Amino acid sequence: MAAQPIVPFRTYVLVFVALLVLVALTTGAAFIDLGPFNTVVALGIAFIKMMLVLLFFMHLLHSNKLTHVTAVAAAFWLLLLIGLVFADYTSRGWIPDPAPWSSSAPPTHP
Repeated sequence: MAAQPIVPFRTYVLVFVALLVLVALTTGAAFIDLGPFNTVVALGIAFIKMMLVLLFFMHLLHSNKLTHVTAVAAAFWLLLLIGLVFADYTSRGWIPDPAPWSSSAPPTHP
């Protein structure tokens, strides 16, 4: 088993401060009307926060190639599932709703 590099405590503190700044930025961006770009900005900030956590706190930066492949496969799987959810959500309006039941019509029993 290969020895893992020792990450200085200062690195963790800097990443933590960066995450706090990004949280404040996310909160500030929520109060600014950017039109359709609100979601894009929020997802961009969230992606940066995710990468900081993955690379530094989960030690993906100093891990072996198999761990990198596993992380990429997990991200691909997540994107695939999100894509399928959005495909289902956007295609729900393609099939019209059936006609409502008419309560005034008499029963058609023989």
